[in-house]
Amino acid sequence: MTAPALAVAAALLSLALPVLPAVAGDAGLRVTWKPQRPRAGDVAWLTVGGVPDGAVVEGSVSGRPARFFPYGDGHAAVVGFDVDVQPGTKTWRVAVLEPGREPRTATGKIAVLRRDFHVQRLTLPPSMVDLDPETEKRAEAEGERLRTLYRMVTAERLWRGTFVRPVAGTEPGAGFGARRIINGQPRAPHTGVDYAAPAGTPVVAANDGRVVLVADFFFPGRLVVLDHGLGVYTLYFHLDEVKVSQGEMVGRGQPIATVGATGRATGPHLHFGALVGGARVDPSALLKLRVVE
Repeated sequence: MTAPALAVAAALLSLALPVLPAVAGDAGLRVTWKPQRPRAGDVAWLTVGGVPDGAVVEGSVSGRPARFFPYGDGHAAVVGFDVDVQPGTKTWRVAVLEPGREPRTATGKIAVLRRDFHVQRLTLPPSMVDLDPETEKRAEAEGERLRTLYRMVTAERLWRGTFVRPVAGTEPGAGFGARRIINGQPRAPHTGVDYAAPAGTPVVAANDGRVVLVADFFFPGRLVVLDHGLGVYTLYFHLDEVKVSQGEMVGRGQPIATVGATGRATGPHLHFGALVGGARVDPSALLKLRVVE
């Protein structure tokens, strides 16, 4: 299908999906979504108003927990929609728990739109693609170590305010969701954005958080992973020099590393990734969140 035809198809799908209510509630709850119609890879802001002091808010989206924190006159949660999420309507549920009262609940649905990703064809040395058994075993173990880490959830919110871009400049990061064909072989989608930058360019923390991993892996190269709490992680791959230690607390905008070309990289650049509640999301969407503390 040609690019214009794909654009038309996506537009028709958008029209076909119902505009579901952005506000729904029960017993005085005000539940809102922003954006109202997210796409695959998007980050959404879910708020519940009318929550009294001392109450606890719990919720889920498509059966996955949404982790709320006090915000304004209510509670809010950051919800991620995975790069591979299927378009269509997703069910959500929230509950407000107050001492001495029956829980107040609200349920509804939100439409997730289709998002088309471009195909990226790369040519790399065969040794970086067709792995020998020992290297393949190493890469699989490293991937499982990352997946295990992302399943861990810090109960408190460490981040505050807006997330900032990890390298200086104005050019947007590129490549999120790209369906990569490497040396003619289809590979997993690219789940971060790449910032082109000279080797040695400072890399800063996108927000407050804890350094939960500093490592040197086969594919990502030298890397840093930051835990921002409540299931939000940011990832920094292909680094040259790392300036932080595992377990260290860092602040938004603090230098944590420099750009390199370690791991499977065709040249110096920063691969910047993000996960929200286990969903692999577009880091650019995380940077667009406007949070007033």
